[in-house]
Amino acid sequence: MPFLSAALDRVKPSATIAVTDKARQLKAAGRNVIGLGAGEPDFDTPANIKLAAIHAIEAGKTKYTAVDGIPELKEAIIAKFQRENGLTYKPNQITVGTGGKQVLYNALMATLNQGDEVIIPAPYWVSYPEMVALAGGVSVPVVCTAEFGFKLQPAALEAAITPKTKWIILCSPSNPTGSAYKRAELKALTDVLLKHPHVWVMTDDMYEHLVYDDFEFTTPAQVEPQLFDRTLTVNGVSKAYCMTGWRIGYAGGPQPLISAMATIQSQSTSNPSSISQWAAVEALNGTQEFIPANNKVFKERRDLVVAMLNQATGISCPRPEGAFYVYPSCAGTMGKTAPSGKKLATDEDFVTELLETEGVAVVQGSAFGLGPAFRISYATKTSDLEEACKRIQRFCGNLR
Repeated sequence: MPFLSAALDRVKPSATIAVTDKARQLKAAGRNVIGLGAGEPDFDTPANIKLAAIHAIEAGKTKYTAVDGIPELKEAIIAKFQRENGLTYKPNQITVGTGGKQVLYNALMATLNQGDEVIIPAPYWVSYPEMVALAGGVSVPVVCTAEFGFKLQPAALEAAITPKTKWIILCSPSNPTGSAYKRAELKALTDVLLKHPHVWVMTDDMYEHLVYDDFEFTTPAQVEPQLFDRTLTVNGVSKAYCMTGWRIGYAGGPQPLISAMATIQSQSTSNPSSISQWAAVEALNGTQEFIPANNKVFKERRDLVVAMLNQATGISCPRPEGAFYVYPSCAGTMGKTAPSGKKLATDEDFVTELLETEGVAVVQGSAFGLGPAFRISYATKTSDLEEACKRIQRFCGNLR
């Protein structure tokens, strides 16, 4: 359509949203579909957080706020960064947006010039390269294979850096793989970055609290304080606090960058929802007891899914350190024929046939930059996960 912007030619619709929408459509048509595409906890928002929002409504806290966050939320974020990450920020170094996605997008829009490069380890969250493209930048994906735990290696990082590199985006624990960097692994990467002062670090820590097996989370500016002045540490309340629909993300970073991001936000959405901000204050300052309780369930689900997928013919599923995703390879199914008669040539073929044949919705690995594989979100009830894995086993067993 000639009326639409040419900028749309640079981006693709979100594959994860597309899979979730397709699953909803099939369910609405009467199909028995188990959707494992959405990356959100199935647990409800904790009662104390909901109550804080209700109190904010009753108190009339329903007006415009400061563009990038109320002072009370900024103070709660400052306290969180100090308490959990050993990072010290002032209020003018904190920004709050409508979800972590907006915070990331604001940063890219505020910093990228045409042709600037952004290093993105693959597999990556589907939105990173699309946001870079919308901002006029160039994504430089660096493939990180299962052999190395889907983690970027120092030599590969060094090789990817050019004079045009402006950012590297790191996500640990990872969406889509669940892999997480140990302190020593992060230190090896920050040692490389110290040699390249023109490269800034954007770290997406949204899954910080969702780690298992006594894994110790660390973040780049914590591991290497010399990078503090060129690191944007992004986080939010969506995942650990079961608040995906409340849409609150935040970040700490250098004041000039934070100010520039506020300018972008002031001319787009303006402030995040006032009620959601007050709920986020309670999330960060209130009890954290539900997090380990939820994590116990997530860990049990992870172990169930990994064990059952590894019993499926042609599937190999590593056990991740965190988040609520697994990223199994389906390379062993390529070239085989599905019950429909379709020969599987790509992971998109695999997930399409799996949905049509068995009613299980997953996302193809190629959407995340590395295949043949697929992503499963195990943030859904255990009985559904068990049934879905049985269906995947049956589907793989019926391939010829």
